[in-house]
Amino acid sequence: MSIQIQSNVLRHVLQKAYFINGTAYAGKSTMVKLLARKHEGVCCGENYHDCLMDAVDVEHQPNLCYFQTMRDWQAFVNRTPEEYSAWIAGCSREAEDLELCRLIQLAESGKKIFVDTNISLKTLREVSDYHRVAVLLAPPQVSVERFFQRADSEKQFILEQIRQAENPEKTMENYRACLAAVNSPENYQAFAESGFFTLARDDTRTQEQTLALLEEHFGL
Repeated sequence: MSIQIQSNVLRHVLQKAYFINGTAYAGKSTMVKLLARKHEGVCCGENYHDCLMDAVDVEHQPNLCYFQTMRDWQAFVNRTPEEYSAWIAGCSREAEDLELCRLIQLAESGKKIFVDTNISLKTLREVSDYHRVAVLLAPPQVSVERFFQRADSEKQFILEQIRQAENPEKTMENYRACLAAVNSPENYQAFAESGFFTLARDDTRTQEQTLALLEEHFGL
C-alpha cells in the first residue's frame, strides 16, 4: 500500500529546510556543512537518511537493496552504463521517501536544516520554494575525471575491485562510461534549466564567496 502526504503539509513541516541539489563535485556537501556550522543548524550531508535503511526491503526498494542481491562485486563494476544509470536513478527515487521521513523527524528540533539532497526537482517544487532550494553545478566530465581521486573508502574499494577484474583496463573504461551516463550533459541541462537558483562551479570563486551567495539566496 502506498500512503501519500499532501504537499502543503510537507511544505509546512519543512519550512526551515534548505535544500542543495545538483551534479557531482559541485560542492554540495561542503556548502551544507558550512551553512549548518555558521547558522547553528542541522547538517544533513550525503546519505543522511542511512539511519532508516533498516526499513527497506527488496520488494519495495529493489535498487537500495541491490548490494544484498547482486552476484558479486565484479558484476557491480561490469554493468552496462544503461544499467548503472537506471540503478542510480532508481536509488534516488526510493531514497526520496527515506529523506522526507528523516527530515520530518529532524524538523522537531525547530532548527534550520541544511540538506545535501537527491530529492527530485519535481518533488522540491511541491514541498519547498525558490528561496529554499539551490542547485550547484559542475561540468559533467569532472565526475569522471575525479571520481577515484577522492580518498574515501568506498571509492577506493571500487577501484580495487576494478583492478581485480579479468581485464582491468576494459572494466575501468566501462565504469567510467557508467559515471559519464549518470553525469550526462542531458542531466546537467535538466538541472541548469530547472528554474531554481543555480551556481556553476567556478574555481576562481572562494568557498566564502559561494557561501555568501547561498546565504543571500536563502535569506540568511
